[in-house]
Amino acid sequence: MGEDKKRNSFKEFFKMGEVAGYFFRKKDPSRPSNFNLKAMHTINKISILMFLVCMVILFVRYVL
Repeated sequence: MGEDKKRNSFKEFFKMGEVAGYFFRKKDPSRPSNFNLKAMHTINKISILMFLVCMVILFVRYVL
């Protein structure tokens, strides 16, 4: 264990770069594309947005 293992900081838990990258990535022609894959990504995007909206609502309720 020791010092070689990188410790996660509080800031690293709230990085939004990967989430934003999922929404705004460019189309890759080498990736396969079919209806099932498009539907899956659409459902994933909707669920991520719903989760983020709910987290904002919970935060607002907690603060106010």
